[in-house]
Amino acid sequence: MKEIINVIGAGLAGVEAAYKVANKGHKVRLFEMRPKKTTPAHKTSLFAELVCSNTLGGKEVTTPRGLLKAEMELLNSLIVEAARKTEVPAGGALAVDREKFAEYITEKIENHPNIEVVREEVTEIPKEGITIVASGPLTSDKFSEYLRNYLGEKELHFYDAISPIVYADTIDYSKCFWGSRYGKGGDDYLNCPMTEEEYERFYTALMEAEKVPLKDFEKACYFEGCMPIEEMAERGKQTLLFGPLKPVGLIDPKTGKRPFAVVQLRKENKEGTLLNLVGFQTKLKYPEQKRVFRLIPGLENAEFARFGSIHRNTFIKSPKLLLKTLQLKKNPKVFFAGQITGVEGYPESAATGIIAGINAVKLAEGKELVYPPETTMIGALLKYITTADPKTFQPMNANFGILLPPEKKIRGKRERRKYLAERALEDMKKWLELVY
Repeated sequence: MKEIINVIGAGLAGVEAAYKVANKGHKVRLFEMRPKKTTPAHKTSLFAELVCSNTLGGKEVTTPRGLLKAEMELLNSLIVEAARKTEVPAGGALAVDREKFAEYITEKIENHPNIEVVREEVTEIPKEGITIVASGPLTSDKFSEYLRNYLGEKELHFYDAISPIVYADTIDYSKCFWGSRYGKGGDDYLNCPMTEEEYERFYTALMEAEKVPLKDFEKACYFEGCMPIEEMAERGKQTLLFGPLKPVGLIDPKTGKRPFAVVQLRKENKEGTLLNLVGFQTKLKYPEQKRVFRLIPGLENAEFARFGSIHRNTFIKSPKLLLKTLQLKKNPKVFFAGQITGVEGYPESAATGIIAGINAVKLAEGKELVYPPETTMIGALLKYITTADPKTFQPMNANFGILLPPEKKIRGKRERRKYLAERALEDMKKWLELVY
């Protein structure tokens, strides 16, 4: 008799994992606490309920999430299938009727002969068998406390305080310089110096920018460790000069003097294709972030791989805890999937569920576990969340900056992305032939 595989959570990652396991002929016990116990964000008891936007990102494979969804379709994604069936007009984005989307998925899961749905809260990982934890960004307090103790108190986070990330090749380096404060640590930071006039212009724009309102259950995240940059600015014009824009310990080699203010960027990945705006966690609306942060010298034409945000999101320190197979290092019979791993976004969460499901089956069958090549968007996400610096680890969404660079120089952003997308899909097809 085949071993029953447990899946905790029936969000996007959980249903993908359960569906993949069940379609491989294994029995699944899928735990979902709603409607017995709800969350501050969910409104229904349906599976894969979309609690924020109703869009899964761009359709074209030359967009990060468009490529990600194309890879997921090759893996027979239930989420993408449901999105195609319940699509509503949204220009170049794949948007859905959120109720019909969740109903379609719920019907598929509840009527699958290999899936048993258990409507109750899970408060600990089952001691026996294989388990996929996909409890999501709003993991219940009891299970969160269990995970905190099980994984170690410092390895579980309850709020995202995310700073924006820009593509390194869109920065004007003639206006910036590399270096660390007081010359300690080498050229670890890219410094964007500001004159007093430039700072005044930036500060005024920041104060006038439109913000995303916090939901009631997110307001607890306003503490000093993740204070939005615009909240700091409201404390007074000088506050930022003693915070993330402080110029202390830095000398601009072009002038030989200390700048009035400095914005620092740090490499987000080993390849240096992505740079993080240090201390710029924010609740500004995305268009406002682009407008205001492009006032920083050197970032006038910067393109954003990820915008900043602050919101409730339970996630683990995956680089320290997980293998690329999404197995827990301390217990290889436990997998994690979804936003709890540190991926950001609907399709990203679902994609990790697919991989966790594939590997749970392989483990149950005594086969070698797998993960897609780093040239694919899914493989690049897995690489990022499991190899990033644990000290500065923050959730990541799909973007072209995490893919392995092209083997040859390609002129033009459009042609470069086209090449990367074609390479990713070809490599995914080759990988599937090997692992399936």
